[in-house]
Amino acid sequence: MGNDGVAAVEKALSLLDCFRPGAESLSLAAMAQASGMHKTTVYRLMNSLERMGYVVRSQSGNYSLGHRVLYLGKLFEQSFQLSAVVEPALYELAAATKESASYYVLDNGQRLCLFRAEPSEGLRETRLAGTAFPLDDTAISQVIRYWGLGEPIYDAPPEMPLFTSGARDSHTAAFATPVFGAGDKFMAALTLSGPASRLNAAQATGELVAPQLRTAADLSRRLGASVRFCESMYGV
Repeated sequence: MGNDGVAAVEKALSLLDCFRPGAESLSLAAMAQASGMHKTTVYRLMNSLERMGYVVRSQSGNYSLGHRVLYLGKLFEQSFQLSAVVEPALYELAAATKESASYYVLDNGQRLCLFRAEPSEGLRETRLAGTAFPLDDTAISQVIRYWGLGEPIYDAPPEMPLFTSGARDSHTAAFATPVFGAGDKFMAALTLSGPASRLNAAQATGELVAPQLRTAADLSRRLGASVRFCESMYGV
C-alpha cells in the first residue's frame, strides 16, 4: 500500500501550522512561502480543508482557520490531562535508559519536579514529584533559565541535551532538554538524572542523547509545538 495518502494528510495539516498569532489571515502566496510548497499544491489542499470546515476563504482570497478547528480545540480542552501525556513518556524513557526521568517546570522562581519516573532496577537517585529546588547551575536549571526565562547564559543556543555533573552534589549528574508546547513556547525541562559515575560514562559515549531528543520532540509535538519547530530544534 502506498504512502501518498498519508503524505497528503501531513502536508494539509502542516498548512494549518502556518497560522499563528499575528498571522491569523494568510494569502495563498504567504502560505506557499511559509510551508515551502508550490502554490498549486497549497491551493488544492486548502480547497479540501475549506470543504471540511477547517479553513475559510474571504472575498479577498485570504485564508483563516475555520469552525472545525475551534470544535476540536474545545474537545481537546475537555479531554486533555497533562499527566496522561507526560507520565507514559517518562516511564518509557526511564525503562529504555535505566535512569530516573523527570519533568521540571518553573514555579515561583524555582524548578519544580512535576512528574517523575524511576527505573525498575539498579542504583538510582530517588526524588518525589512535587519537590522544588532553587534555580542553580544544574543542567535542569540552565534549561529553564535559558529557554524559559531568556537569561543570556549562552552566546548561542547550546547543543542538547545539556549535561552537568556534581553541580548540586558530587554524587549526582543530570541531562536536561527543553520541552515546548502550543505556539512553540517553552514548557518544561525533560531530565535524566542518576549517579555521576554512570552518567559521566554515558556523556562520554553519547548513548543517552538520542532517546532524550526523541522523547522531547514527541512530547513537544503532543503538547502543541509545530512540526517544523521540532525538526529544527531537535533534528529528529
